Amino acid sequence: MRGSDGAIRDARELGVPRMLILGLQHMFAMFGATILVPILVASYFRDACGEAPSSGLTVAVTLFCAGVGTLLFHVCAKFKVPAFLGSSFAFLGGFATVANLKSGIYENMSVNDKAAYACGGIVIAGLLYLLLAVIIRFVGVKKVMHFLPPVVTGPVIICIGLSLAGSAIGNAKTNWFLALIALVVIIVFNIWGKGMFKIIPILMGVVIAYGAALIMNAAGIKNPDGSVILDFSQVASAAWIGIPHFQFAKFDLTAILVMAPIAVATMMEHVGDISAISATTGNSFLVDPGLHRTLLGDGLATSFAGLIGGPANTTYGENTGVLELSRVYDPRVIRLAACYAIIVSFIPKLSDLIGTMPSSIIGGVSFMLYGMISAIGVRNIVENKVDLTKSRNLIIAAVIFVCGLGFTDGITFHVGSASITLTALAIAAIAGIILNAVLPGNDYEFGVNQVGDENRGIHNV
Repeated sequence: MRGSDGAIRDARELGVPRMLILGLQHMFAMFGATILVPILVASYFRDACGEAPSSGLTVAVTLFCAGVGTLLFHVCAKFKVPAFLGSSFAFLGGFATVANLKSGIYENMSVNDKAAYACGGIVIAGLLYLLLAVIIRFVGVKKVMHFLPPVVTGPVIICIGLSLAGSAIGNAKTNWFLALIALVVIIVFNIWGKGMFKIIPILMGVVIAYGAALIMNAAGIKNPDGSVILDFSQVASAAWIGIPHFQFAKFDLTAILVMAPIAVATMMEHVGDISAISATTGNSFLVDPGLHRTLLGDGLATSFAGLIGGPANTTYGENTGVLELSRVYDPRVIRLAACYAIIVSFIPKLSDLIGTMPSSIIGGVSFMLYGMISAIGVRNIVENKVDLTKSRNLIIAAVIFVCGLGFTDGITFHVGSASITLTALAIAAIAGIILNAVLPGNDYEFGVNQVGDENRGIHNV
């Protein structure tokens, strides 16, 4: 059903073929970042152990966990929240730490066993989500959100997008020509597109830019650094059908102390992401189905992924950007993308073929998606009438921006022999919450600006 704002909330009115295409668009949006996590994790273990894990933490396992985790999230969220759960980058530091453990039981341990213990820590991290969900269920989301006013959530959402900007540039600069093709196509179809083409600008950007890459590759043109634009060697040797190499998690206190505390960061990011999705769609997801349910879904998805050897899951900003561009808010479309991810995980040749997409195209697409996330944060501040002429609010926003964008490597501290890292976004959120609680002159009164609160996902009932 198309709403008064022009958004499509029931994609079934578009017909099954168009819904299938919209789901494909969401899969392409998440694919690059999701498969990058196991690739990076493999490099950590290869550097530390001389080889990468052959079971668990592979691209196929990661795609399977993303798909199943997303569906599990939708069940917990009563099928109402259009969120996709992909691989979390927040746990990369934890994986690197576990890979380099060389004392105690980790001395001479095989790379697969080390990976299994790291995944055990992820299982416990996911269970911490459940603990917070129970607290929110009994305390109430309104009391919790009192400590997360728009002067905190708005800048945090802005940081979510801007913190990813470097990734977009890094990918795009590998071949600016292809990146610009993707970006221009997205803009053209979003502004001047008609009918179905107007709501699939991301997919059109990917398809047309990839077509240009095929032509350039066939003509012998290479990237500026001399590398080939498309490399199909891995596709040729891949099997058509293959079962992902799952591996059950193992548990040890050292690995748990490394991985589990990272949940503090990802839970903060979760609140920001759900607030962003609520602001994008105009729905009250923090109240209905409730923050406790979305946390439950994210936590269970993360624990499930860790249990079978996959990386932690998290709500994906890339797909929030797609929601903003396409104006199609039906969660069914996200569930289609999840099903695609599961199917691709069992077809190595297809996953490798999609994996040939040049990083420059991913960069061009990310230009738009990451910028959209930050724009949503700006809208959050404006619609809630945050008065930035007041020093108190200006200080909170300023500290959040510097923490969220300045601590690029996070803050690492030690508890015993374990190394714990807080990501920049977690630091920014914690700093904002503390400053809002201790600085005098709080001008935010929950429930006064009903329109603003509803745009943050909170109905005052």
